[in-house]
Amino acid sequence: MNGWQTLLYKEVLRFWKVGFQTVGAPILTAVLYMLIFGHVLQDEVKVYGSVSYTAFLVPGLVMMSVLQNAFANSSSSMIQSKIMGNLVFLLLTPLSHWHWFVAYVGSSVLRGLAVGTGVFAVTVYFGRPSFEAPLWIVVFAVLGAALLGALGLIAGLWAEKFDQMAVFQNFVIMPLTFLSGVFYSIHSLPPAWQTVSHLNPFFYMIDGFRYGFFGVSDVSPWISLGIVGVALIGVSWIAVHLLKIGYKIRH
Repeated sequence: MNGWQTLLYKEVLRFWKVGFQTVGAPILTAVLYMLIFGHVLQDEVKVYGSVSYTAFLVPGLVMMSVLQNAFANSSSSMIQSKIMGNLVFLLLTPLSHWHWFVAYVGSSVLRGLAVGTGVFAVTVYFGRPSFEAPLWIVVFAVLGAALLGALGLIAGLWAEKFDQMAVFQNFVIMPLTFLSGVFYSIHSLPPAWQTVSHLNPFFYMIDGFRYGFFGVSDVSPWISLGIVGVALIGVSWIAVHLLKIGYKIRH
């Protein structure tokens, strides 16, 4: 293996060695969401005509798990390496900033997809969605995981201690995720909140992903693809630039 492949392998092993925590725990969390929301709202919320609420929940929970864990993977790896001081060993290697980016974001995508697959395998028991456009499912899962992996890399570079990372996680990632339509269709919201939801990039990732299952979405999947694609390019450019200049890692 060459340099970036070795770093990617190391990052994958990092989360896989503690898979019970990094993969198993998020799956359990998603199941609890399904049990609580599915049981309480099954007969109260109607979405997409004949689609049951539990079936509607499945793609949302899967994508939420993909996004949150992709972010957690790159951000936690970077901040841990900075605090523990072992980042210096990477700085001594001839790896370029592009190698770093591919390895960190690539491992984040793999973790996000692993968790998402596990969540789907468990929650599909409660509500079985169809597969109207499987390609859209794959596209939005990969793009969403890559976007959050790159965002997590930026957060890990910016943060200097775990408290700062917790602020980013709790006041940025969590609110954007929960207000993105995971548990509801935005058409059920008042007009003002629908407008606010359309400003949330997480909404387009989840809505496009859900389109792959039902063939129905709140906005066109092509619009969602365009917005997610532009966001991915922008966030990736920032992450690569920060790595290139050694932001907060070359003191």
